Amino acid sequence: MPKLKLKAGSRPPWVGLAAAIWVEISAGNGYNFPLYSSALKSVLGLSQQQITILGVANDIGENVGLLPGIACNKFPPWAVLLVGVFACFLGYGVIWLAVSQYINGLPYWVLWIALVVASNSNAWFGTAVLVTNMKNFPLGRGTVSGILKGYVGISAVVYTVLYSSLLEQSASKLLLFLTLGLPVICLAIMYFIRPCTPPSGEDSSVHVHFVFTQAASVLLAIYLLTLTVIYDTVSLSGAVSYLLLAIVFIFLLSPLGIPVKMTLFRANGETLTPLAGSTEHLAQGEGGSTQADPFEYASDVETLLAVGEGAVKKKRRPRRGEDFKFHEAFIKSDFWLLWVVYFLGVGSGVTVLNNLAQIGVAFGVDNTTILLSLFSFCNFVGRPGSGVLSEHFVRTRNIPRTLWMTCALIVMVLAFVLYALALSGTLYVSTALLGVCYGFQYSLMVPTASELFGLKHFGIIYNFMLIGNPVGALLFSGLLARYVYDAEANKQGSSTCLGPECFRLTFLVLAGICGLGTILSIFLTIRYRPVYQMLYSSGSFRLPQASNH
Repeated sequence: MPKLKLKAGSRPPWVGLAAAIWVEISAGNGYNFPLYSSALKSVLGLSQQQITILGVANDIGENVGLLPGIACNKFPPWAVLLVGVFACFLGYGVIWLAVSQYINGLPYWVLWIALVVASNSNAWFGTAVLVTNMKNFPLGRGTVSGILKGYVGISAVVYTVLYSSLLEQSASKLLLFLTLGLPVICLAIMYFIRPCTPPSGEDSSVHVHFVFTQAASVLLAIYLLTLTVIYDTVSLSGAVSYLLLAIVFIFLLSPLGIPVKMTLFRANGETLTPLAGSTEHLAQGEGGSTQADPFEYASDVETLLAVGEGAVKKKRRPRRGEDFKFHEAFIKSDFWLLWVVYFLGVGSGVTVLNNLAQIGVAFGVDNTTILLSLFSFCNFVGRPGSGVLSEHFVRTRNIPRTLWMTCALIVMVLAFVLYALALSGTLYVSTALLGVCYGFQYSLMVPTASELFGLKHFGIIYNFMLIGNPVGALLFSGLLARYVYDAEANKQGSSTCLGPECFRLTFLVLAGICGLGTILSIFLTIRYRPVYQMLYSSGSFRLPQASNH
């Protein structure tokens, strides 16, 4: 990849982060499947099994992002975003034409492929902004990933509010918005998603700005949850609905207040200080690789003939904490151990998410919208929350982020046991706990992978980790949960299963899976502890002023 010119200045990284929030909201378009799946079923005459398979297509497209990961190392962020724009327009355009009946008799396999393409836009959107911002804020990886992934999590509620108000609960209007609205948004702001000179390591305002961004996201989440309840319980006029919706957009624009403040109130003597841990200097904490990448250019020096043996001395392979190429990380046991722990955690969580409406019906909940909103809100809380928590302890006590993955898995075991027991009043508690833990698992994997295997090829490594999501959905949801549900429904002589027995066996199996994940994550934490001590105790990440010596 030709070397990208970094955008200088203290404001561009924050402008890019504010723009990335809108892209991440767009990258949550896969969460809309439950909103228009009923229209697919009724208009196109599809069976429930066909809808389930389309749901798997949605998960596959959303999480298989190897191509975006490779593209991030070869093309600038705007080019990666542009591919996502075309995928979004093409995929959702075909689905909209089918639901609106502008095209009749569309083959099922075409619909399946269109949904994969449409939801794959998420991978292109998310990879471009996440990789770029992780490099723009290398000293705040956990915080940045938590913020960005948090907005992806809360996007489900944003779309639900849009669907209930502006789009008048019309699946056709929703699909048209996804076809045209999201591409226009991304095209309008893609210029601001670009590599920048990271904020100075000595700038104390960085922490304040992160806190402001996090506070804005939390307030937005609370406001959206309140709106969901209001829309479900109160009939509002059009003017009031639009006013309430306008406040949502104000919250989404609020992170732009940071660069505006920096423009109006410039710090005295503002300078661009080289940052240890930045794109240029991060190598001191990731194996000493500089801009010239010594692992690539030192080979001529290191290739020596062994005296008297004619053997060749091979260049040193990267160690944990340094920049790995994908094929180098792929053969490491640590890579696969992290993948399995992530797969067990998010695979269990996505099973509940995909079946939450059926779970609510089985437990006698009349309106499952609040249940879905509760999971989405708690999923959001877990994402930035895990970033803040892990970032604090990794810097103050060198505690690996994987410890919090372990804690989340333990809580998930408890949540699944509560689900299986079906005690009165525990459904919402279990859903809330599982939502938070699902957010933890999803968000913690991002900085962990970057710390262990470096930022240089992070895009493809991160997207390979994400494959655990559709694999878990296929095995635990598509096979296990569906088999148990159908078996219990057949016993009741109906296509709809009622009662806790519909998912009890599934919950118990998932509790066992999370128990296995807990054991593996404990082992993972023990293995990674020396790496974190090396990275955060040696001064490479922790003491940015060291770069000035």
